[in-house]
Amino acid sequence: QVQMVESGGGLVQAGGSVRLSCTVSRLAFGFATLGWFRQSPGKEREGVSCLYWRGGTSYADSVKGRFTASRDNAKKTLYLQMNNLKSEDTAIYYCAAVRYGACTWSSERFDIWGQGTQVTVSS
Repeated sequence: QVQMVESGGGLVQAGGSVRLSCTVSRLAFGFATLGWFRQSPGKEREGVSCLYWRGGTSYADSVKGRFTASRDNAKKTLYLQMNNLKSEDTAIYYCAAVRYGACTWSSERFDIWGQGTQVTVSS
């Protein structure tokens, strides 16, 4: 069974930085499109970043210039570096994967999910 395990969340002050990691097991990592999503209370899950398995990374407009997603295929790990954090970035952050999939902001297209990690930004 494929597993995705996030780490790195926590409490940070506005303007600060946090780095999330997501380690994947039992998946052909190099052939998986990977995504970062987040969900705030009362809101729908939204896409933050998508890393296409053939190359290329997309970002939501709300995080462009502040967040950087990357992947290490050898370590089977996905990262999200979040800088200049704002209170509106407070959410549970999830990593997700889909084999051979195209990048999309639709969470339904991803069939493998991590358990989520809380990021709270205090103002």
